[in-house]
Order: sequence, then structure tokens, then C-alpha cells
Amino acid sequence: MPSVLILNGPNLNLLGQRQPEVYGATTLADIEQMCTAHAQRIGLDLEFMQSNHEGVMLDAIHAAKGKYGGLVINAGAYTHTSIALMDAVASVELPMVEVHLSNIHAREPFRHVSYLSKVAVGQICGFGAQGYVMALDALAQRLID
Repeated sequence: MPSVLILNGPNLNLLGQRQPEVYGATTLADIEQMCTAHAQRIGLDLEFMQSNHEGVMLDAIHAAKGKYGGLVINAGAYTHTSIALMDAVASVELPMVEVHLSNIHAREPFRHVSYLSKVAVGQICGFGAQGYVMALDALAQRLID
């Protein structure tokens, strides 16, 4: 069974508490539960991880090569600043779907730039927690079909 790593970046551990008017009331634990159940239904093994530290995220991406068939990444603010994360994703040569809870293109101008989108098979934003499920479906289509 193909496996996927869902990697979440800074401040996502505060979901449900942090700016609920932007990010909603769903917690990261809720998203993990929803994704785990969905992955089982569609035939994916799933690992879920969150870090507030860019280096830890880089290490997780590097370790993904040969272990996972694909990645789902919500890099939070690192999306807009980290060339290192972009390079790491490119170097492991795994299909990656970029996810954002809010529509980053409808927010502040600095959020319109995504370094990760340059190495992603696609970007899903603005659909809240459901975006993670959409990302898993997109990867399953690539990994299973």
C-alpha cells in the first residue's frame, strides 16, 4: 500500500485557537483524525507530522525518500520564505501537494508567493481542513492508479 507523509509547519499546532476567523475551529488533531480515516478508505498508509522548526521539516523531507510515495505539505509561513524547503522537495523527487487552509491568494500580498508551488504537483488552498482530503485524493490517483 502506498504511503504518504503529511508535514505541517509553524503555528499549525495552534489550529482551533489561532485566528479562528481565518483558519477555523478545527484542530490539527481533528485534521489528523480525518486524514487517517480517509487514507484508510482510499488505500494509503499515512504518517502525520508537525514542526515549528524549518530544519526539522527539512530532515523529514530528506528522510521521506524511499520511505513514502508522496508528500502533502502545509508549510505555513515557510511557504513564502523557504527556498530550502523548495530545494528539499525537489531533491527527494516525490510528488508533493501543497495545502493551505486559507486562500493565500486572497490575503496579504506577501502570501501570494509560494516557493513550494514551484516543485508541487498542485496547490490546494481556501478549502479549510477539507483541502488535506483533496490532497490525499490527488496523490492516491497518482500512486495507486
